[in-house]
Amino acid sequence: MNPRIKITGISGSLRDNSSNTNILRQLAAMIPAEIDFTIYNGIGGLPHFNPELDGEKPPIPVESFRQLLKETDAVIICTPEYAFGVPGSLKNALDWTVSSGELVNKPLALITASLSGGKAHAALLDTLTALSTNITEERSLLISFIRSKLDEKGFIKVPELLRALQTLLRSLAETCRQEHNSR
Repeated sequence: MNPRIKITGISGSLRDNSSNTNILRQLAAMIPAEIDFTIYNGIGGLPHFNPELDGEKPPIPVESFRQLLKETDAVIICTPEYAFGVPGSLKNALDWTVSSGELVNKPLALITASLSGGKAHAALLDTLTALSTNITEERSLLISFIRSKLDEKGFIKVPELLRALQTLLRSLAETCRQEHNSR
C-alpha cells in the first residue's frame, strides 16, 4: 500500500479571493484521492526575517511554518507579480527556510499567475534554485494575463491551462511517489 502524499499550497497573495488563491483552490479540487492537499494561509503572519531571531528558538509562527514544510512531501507556490517582483510576504517566508533547510530537495511546483509575471517568475526560480528545491521545467508554469483566463467566480475557464495544471500535478505526484518508493 502506498503511503499518502502530502502537498502544501502557498499563495503569494494575502487576499482571500485572489486569482492565485483561487487557482490553489481549483487545484485542490483536481487532486487525486490518494493525496492530502492543504493551503497554508500563514505567510502574512510570519515576522519579518531577522537573522538575530533565527536561533535555536525562532518565533512560534516560524516554527509552525517550518514544521509544516518538514511534514509535507511537496509544495506548490502560486503567486502574483507585484511591481515586477516577488511579493514581499512570500519572499519573507522563503527567507525563513534558508538556514533551516526545509525546502532542500523538496519537490516543488511554481505557478506565477499575474498580468505579466515574467520578472517575478524568473526571480523566484533563482531563489528556489538557491534554496536547493527539486523543481523542474515541467513543474514551472507562467500564466500571463491571468484575469482573462478566469470566469466570474475566479476559476480557470481555458481548457489548455487546465491541462497544463493537470500535467504539473501529475509530475509533482509522480516525483513524490518515486521518493516514497525509494525510501
